[in-house]
Amino acid sequence: MRSRSDVLELAILGLLQDTPMHGYELRKRLNLMLGSFRALSYGSLYPALRSLADRGLISVVGSAEPPPHALSGKRARNVYELTADGKEHLADALSSSGPTAWDDEGFDVRFALFSQTDVETRLRILEGRRTRLAERLEQLRTSAARTRERVDEYTLELQRHGLEQVEREVAWLDGLIDRERDSGRDRRRHRTVPHRYDGDQPS
Repeated sequence: MRSRSDVLELAILGLLQDTPMHGYELRKRLNLMLGSFRALSYGSLYPALRSLADRGLISVVGSAEPPPHALSGKRARNVYELTADGKEHLADALSSSGPTAWDDEGFDVRFALFSQTDVETRLRILEGRRTRLAERLEQLRTSAARTRERVDEYTLELQRHGLEQVEREVAWLDGLIDRERDSGRDRRRHRTVPHRYDGDQPS
């Protein structure tokens, strides 16, 4: 994911993995996934859909379902669904765990798609995100210590707020990492425990 458009395309593919959707419903689901601060407009959604369709990652089928009231008078909506190539592309993307998977732009979408991601990849992404934030936290603490005597009380309060936000996310990530590690250990244990036969043993 090299840009915001790459993040948006991954989010679209991840949502279409669950079920085909028309653009109106897809936009609502994307806004829920990305949050109100990154709410999508149709102007950014439909170019991404066209790009995915042009590359053969999604197919577009006309729908007989009437548009919602806000779109009355317009033509019936298209329904978008993943193609076989789209499913393969999504699987490849979800198996990646490099820096772009845990940076500020891409982490929220990758986390929202964790149910489609294997535990080892989830763990690598969480650990990468935690490392990135731990570095940022150290930088913030160093900066705050250097400027404490040279800034006013409001700037100090803003610095404190920023520190607390990063500290909370690091603590949240610690809990998630512990849970994923426990989940991985449980899976390995279940694979290695031999089957026990509780019936009568042969003589």
